[in-house]
Amino acid sequence: MLESKAGIMLIAGLAFFGLAFVSNAVVPALMYQDLPELTAEQLVNGNLRYQFEDLARRYPEPFEKAYGKPPEEVAAREKWFNQKTADTLRLGRKLYVGEACWHCHSQFVRPVSNEEQRFGPVSKSIEYQNELQRPVMFGTRRVGPDLSREGGRRSNDWQAVHLFKPTSLSEGSPMPEYPWFFDGSPDKPNARGLAVLTYIQWLGSWLESYPYYEQYQPTPLPAEIPSSKTE
Repeated sequence: MLESKAGIMLIAGLAFFGLAFVSNAVVPALMYQDLPELTAEQLVNGNLRYQFEDLARRYPEPFEKAYGKPPEEVAAREKWFNQKTADTLRLGRKLYVGEACWHCHSQFVRPVSNEEQRFGPVSKSIEYQNELQRPVMFGTRRVGPDLSREGGRRSNDWQAVHLFKPTSLSEGSPMPEYPWFFDGSPDKPNARGLAVLTYIQWLGSWLESYPYYEQYQPTPLPAEIPSSKTE
């Protein structure tokens, strides 16, 4: 058998498979084994804080119901917002996985087929060295677009309406509705809805040249978050 063409092809195939496994799995694992894995707290960047503060401004009552009132003292307030953002990011990721969003949305921009023009900069391995990328949701189906660079492309209002009723913004969309992320309407996201919105707005926010916002400077919200009620 080994002297036949089939035998030669079998041996060559196994050899190439072994080479690919070593070069694409073993070598990178050894190269990055000492690289620390970032925590959710370390993933909170200026762009994400912008979005989280924006949720507080857009949905003051749901935000206060989910998180309570932030401290009035500036330093304590800054620490509070950072920690709440990290905790919300973790929950949002769990909900995203639990709702199987990754079945239809990949999170890995490939260096082929002009994907960079469709979805944004090609993904790099360093982007996946954190607790929120375990396991990595590379995905194989793209019923919807790749979401690696989704953060900041659209407002929180747009994302909320899209989660509540996708077809109202994307005609013919096969995406299911997620009314359980809201307390009645898209302008009333509950704790789960706020978490998913935060996670979506995080995707791609770590890029050095983030295309959707100017350089963000932390600007703590006023002591009193404005209420949506009219006097």
